[in-house]
Amino acid sequence: MTTITDLPVTRADGSVGTLADHAGKVLLIVNVASKCGFTPQYEGLEALQRRYADRGFSVLGFPCNQFGAQEPGDAAEIASFCSLTYDVTFPLYAKIDVNGENAAPLFRALSAEAPGLLGSKSIKWNFTKFLVNRSGQVVERYAPTTKPEALAADIERLLDA
Repeated sequence: MTTITDLPVTRADGSVGTLADHAGKVLLIVNVASKCGFTPQYEGLEALQRRYADRGFSVLGFPCNQFGAQEPGDAAEIASFCSLTYDVTFPLYAKIDVNGENAAPLFRALSAEAPGLLGSKSIKWNFTKFLVNRSGQVVERYAPTTKPEALAADIERLLDA
């Protein structure tokens, strides 16, 4: 059975791999952007990373420029912004598309496994979040308006399972 961790992803350095090094972890996969009204959520995402990383949890950030061109930077600029502004330590991957014919396989799978409002499979905006259990199955999809700190109970439930 194929899981999220088996799908190809492009790392920030341009190399292609999978999320296999995160197999067995609870994951929060997020499409991120540096110039969005939701950008301050980086702070909450990093707080979750620091709080739960030693229990087998990781946030994974996938920059995306499909919504209002709010992620114009290249990989180095994005990494610098996240590090200097929010002290981000969780992995950031290469900029991707999350919708359309060029959508990354990971986000196609996430959207199919956890459709949005009214069954929509498209991502509506930056900072859509997907919670994945240790078996690599999508458990929940959260709207961009859902603050990271609101996910703590769901994350703890999966970590304790």
